[in-house]
Amino acid sequence: MDIKFADKKLEKYANDDKLSVRKQGSKRADLYKTRLDDMWAAETYEDLRNLPGRYHELINQRKGQWACDLDHPYRLIFTTQERPIPTDIDGKYIWLEISSVEIIEIENYHKEG
Repeated sequence: MDIKFADKKLEKYANDDKLSVRKQGSKRADLYKTRLDDMWAAETYEDLRNLPGRYHELINQRKGQWACDLDHPYRLIFTTQERPIPTDIDGKYIWLEISSVEIIEIENYHKEG
């Protein structure tokens, strides 16, 4: 799978383990690296859907974005690079046709406030 980063900081964390640990802590940095390794190894989004990390589609104002678990409550949030997102005639996403992602943030999107 092709991976693009929306933010230079996220790309630096992906390529510099020491920086990632220093800025995110060892647990989140390790999980971030694991999730990225899973994405790089996947051919399509379908390959990710049942891996550890609970890859899931987001809803409401985040529709069109996906997330996977890091250390609770943080999630790795990403979207597809395919525009438009491939869908069937019923409007359901065609997971086998999604082969590139853009990492957009690491966030606790459930926080109050």
